[in-house]
Amino acid sequence: MTPGAGQDGNGSRSTSGPDFRALFDATPSACLVLDVDLRIVEVNRAYLTATVTRRQALLGRPLFEVFPDNPAFPAADGVRNLARSLHTVLATGRPDTMALQRYDIPAGPDGAFEERYWSPVNAPVHDGTGTLTHIIHRVEDVTEFVRLRRTASRRQRTAAEQHERVERMEGELLARSIEVQEANQGLRQANEALTTAGAALREQQEAKDLFIATLSHELRNPLAALQAAGELLALDIPDSHPALTVLQRQITHMTRMTDDLLDATRALTGRLQLARERLDLRSVVTTAAEDMLPEYTRTRRRLLVVVPSGPVPVEGDRVRLTQMTANLLSNGRKYTRPNGTVELELETAAGSGGTDAGHALLTVRDDGIGFAPATAGTLFEAFVRAAPAADTTTGGLGLGLPIVRGIAELHGGTVEAHSDGPDSGAHFRVRLPLASPAPPPARRSGEPAAAGRRPPLRVLVIEDNADLAATYRTLLERNGDHVTVCHTGRAGLAAADAAPFDLVLSDLALPDVHGHDVARRLRETLPADRTRLVAVSGFSRRADREGSARAGFDAHLAKPLTLTALERLLARWAGDPSPWPRGAAGTDPS
Repeated sequence: MTPGAGQDGNGSRSTSGPDFRALFDATPSACLVLDVDLRIVEVNRAYLTATVTRRQALLGRPLFEVFPDNPAFPAADGVRNLARSLHTVLATGRPDTMALQRYDIPAGPDGAFEERYWSPVNAPVHDGTGTLTHIIHRVEDVTEFVRLRRTASRRQRTAAEQHERVERMEGELLARSIEVQEANQGLRQANEALTTAGAALREQQEAKDLFIATLSHELRNPLAALQAAGELLALDIPDSHPALTVLQRQITHMTRMTDDLLDATRALTGRLQLARERLDLRSVVTTAAEDMLPEYTRTRRRLLVVVPSGPVPVEGDRVRLTQMTANLLSNGRKYTRPNGTVELELETAAGSGGTDAGHALLTVRDDGIGFAPATAGTLFEAFVRAAPAADTTTGGLGLGLPIVRGIAELHGGTVEAHSDGPDSGAHFRVRLPLASPAPPPARRSGEPAAAGRRPPLRVLVIEDNADLAATYRTLLERNGDHVTVCHTGRAGLAAADAAPFDLVLSDLALPDVHGHDVARRLRETLPADRTRLVAVSGFSRRADREGSARAGFDAHLAKPLTLTALERLLARWAGDPSPWPRGAAGTDPS
């Protein structure tokens, strides 16, 4: 026999702690220890005595394999009730006390079972990191009590002491049984309700995101063809045409609503992603104003822009801040009557007191139709309009201002609206944190000055929409580029194997090979310092852009792709000190 912790090898007393294994084995309560797979890893003598079993027959075996339900008892529910309690402990990490249970035990090798009753408690055991590693299953054999109660009922015992004892024990057990059952049932119902509600909300959110993304993709494909066709018509009709003007205006309007639908969902859920950089907010404001000026001129509204003489540094996403400013200017134009005025003012509050200190203030004022002061807070909710727009030629979904709020808050800022009432105009103010001015970047040795017109490029277009592909070819060739068009992924790969290209524009939803697979295979053969890969797709969520980057694309542009957007990207790459592109394109690879 191995000496316990209380003795040394010579039988003398030791100063170490007690032998916990010996204490566990001597515990009068019947206990066994289960691992998280509900296999028996230890058992004490009291449990072996109560269940008439041997330790070697139990250790390492699944609990319910050793103690199955009595097949001769049709109403047996011991396995089900005990399993439910054990899984509750595993799920919650908390003890679970069971109601009085009938759980028969095997009584011999002939398969007979003995009727037994138990009062079980299941308790978790956690390690030093808080991880649940074992469950202690402790039971009290109350079979004699149940039999005594039955005997008392049959013989109608009159002894007051025996009757009182039975009644007291029965009342205590039944009361505990009811309390435990009610508590466990309430916990189960609450847990099931929370689990179901959470899963339903996640499913609804995922379904909504997928629906909006798919709708955006389906709308952008025809819009892309219309956009490209409109640009081509504009090149062929230098003096313009009234119908072309309407076409371009409505395409722009439809594109903006499609983008708003997708962006508003991201902004309202806080999932709009930012590509932060240090920038001068003045350039953002002036760019947005220049983009909106033609629309102001066409609808006979005046736009005034006031910016400070010094820089207004912020940390933010240039594209999203431009979008925020454009949405405010678009809102001001819509709710201002012809010949009215909208003023865009940018100022800093670096040295002032109050909540404005250390912030850039972007204010858009108009002398338009205004709104009731009480409705100011609702204007930034989705699909809400304060009043019918003064300009009825361009509608909207009521998503522009919610996007403004989402972008401002993601930049750590706020936005507020104010009006003194109908016909008194309105102003919207965005407050954004200022960033510390950054030192001017050192010019690299030998770096060229501002780039001029980019050289012609050898371009491979992989697009299954024949109309869109043909229009891309015409637009790019008008710019002097040499263009090869393929309508399938395999054809595009074959063309890239046959001749070199500076630029590859590839759709993702190709009929034979996914655009990501096309990019991966092109990256295996094309030199990264000579060829840029651009994904063009109606899907433009963050996950879509990340998937394109992982596949090897250098950029991901959303449909409808405008020649202006593409040229901006190419101009940025042309000014990059990296080796691409190094010279004019050669002969037409087609």
